[in-house]
Amino acid sequence: MPKAFALLGPTASGKSALALRLAETRPVEIVSVDSAQVYRGMDIGTAKPSAAARARVPHHLIDVVDPDERYSAGQFRQDAIAAAVDILRRKKVPLLVGGTMLYYRSLVSGLDDLPQANIEIRTVIALEARREGWPALHAELGKIDPKAAARIMPNDAQRIQRALEVFRLTGKPISEFQRGKAAALPFSIQGCALIPERGELHRRIEQRFDAMLRDGLVDELRRLESKFDLSPDLPSMRAVGYRQAWSFLEGRIGEDELRTQGIAATRQLAKRQLTWLRSFPGLLRLDPGGLERAAVALDLLLDEAR
Repeated sequence: MPKAFALLGPTASGKSALALRLAETRPVEIVSVDSAQVYRGMDIGTAKPSAAARARVPHHLIDVVDPDERYSAGQFRQDAIAAAVDILRRKKVPLLVGGTMLYYRSLVSGLDDLPQANIEIRTVIALEARREGWPALHAELGKIDPKAAARIMPNDAQRIQRALEVFRLTGKPISEFQRGKAAALPFSIQGCALIPERGELHRRIEQRFDAMLRDGLVDELRRLESKFDLSPDLPSMRAVGYRQAWSFLEGRIGEDELRTQGIAATRQLAKRQLTWLRSFPGLLRLDPGGLERAAVALDLLLDEAR
């Protein structure tokens, strides 16, 4: 069976740089596993690969939809399989790179039999969150679905909303649906994890968020607002960085709070990503000695696959 590889890790762990380095000398094409990079125009706050990098190395599943549209894990699975099959057909190696662990799980384990999104119920939940706050709705979730609440952070708006939406639609906890199905993939996947030391990861997160602010994250959001019909409840605007920039533009926080809250939210995102990584069986950790050894290890894995 043909083989694909996945390079996973928390935000700011160096995944993209490592993938690009590998692709310079290997017949690799990159398939993004990032739920924010799918949105056109959201470049700075998603650390999207530059145009020059994408010209050198083919990238897939970047700039798929506009930020006022929605893109689901189901759509990702379909698109990622199609991209990988096409890459393999051209005798290249698909390298799935990113940190949206729900996307990766949907690919390797199949999709849960969940109901379709319901805009009316989502709107009601969003209004409740504005009045009461997401932690209060997380507490409500804890009463109806303790298993799901234990996996979801109190400020993870998107997952809290979805869990409550499913319960209100079906009367069943979302955890009853999330049993996972065997994936029927036309290729195998070897997953690899890039996990820096905690202090180093926090340093990189701070440096990267500062760079995003210098590069014009707030101005990027202004441009997007002028072009698209955006609201803070859209999945695109819940992305870390954009959520805080939205609060800044609304005057609810100042520049210092924007930076502080953005870095804190990114650290929380990284923490959730690490929790996901620990739940995936069969992942190979590449970086016990840093990025240099990680590059060598991944290179050797590709050698074995040939």
